[in-house]
Amino acid sequence: MKIKWLGHACFLITSQSGLRIVTDPYSVGGGIDYLPIKESADIVTVSHDHGDHNNVAAVLGNPEVVKGTGSKVVKGIQIRGVATFHDEAQGKQRGTNTVFCFALDGIELCHLGDLGHVLTAQQISEIGSTDVLLVPVGGFYTIDGSAATRVCEQLRPKVVIPMHFKTPKCAYPIAGVESFLKGKKEVKRLEASEIDLEQGKLPSVREIIVLQPAL
Repeated sequence: MKIKWLGHACFLITSQSGLRIVTDPYSVGGGIDYLPIKESADIVTVSHDHGDHNNVAAVLGNPEVVKGTGSKVVKGIQIRGVATFHDEAQGKQRGTNTVFCFALDGIELCHLGDLGHVLTAQQISEIGSTDVLLVPVGGFYTIDGSAATRVCEQLRPKVVIPMHFKTPKCAYPIAGVESFLKGKKEVKRLEASEIDLEQGKLPSVREIIVLQPAL
């Protein structure tokens, strides 16, 4: 499995067989200054209908779009959508959010979208086993570094990839990645936007991998 961070909460995830999944494609503007998305995909997941997460039209290749909760098989991949909220007030401030979970090449991946709270016991059970966790850490619109740390403890992934934090191309009033990384030991800062992961070769001690946005 290859995971490429395009920017914000948008990743291109490619299986060994070449199946391509894009998560939460953003629209440029309003504080999002990453370059336009020009990747093709077979599947696009959308955690919620905000402009920095639902720009499906930007993704090439006529992908099948997955939204909402429940379990469904798409292009041979079983995808689970778990109901969560975009805030700590049961959605009263920013609405709902869907966490997406799926397995590629034997690796269980979870994209938290714009999760706005720590998880309940039921949500942890619905998400299930997680090898790779894509977690927002910037705060304000999502969980912050402290809450993201708690969510990592709740789900116990082997690999954590932070997203949705302030960068030179994101002008949102959110924190940078450092607030999440503070005090953590197993941190790898890559000078690349992509990482290749293989079942059976995942770290035995949880690693945080900081990628550089591709766009």
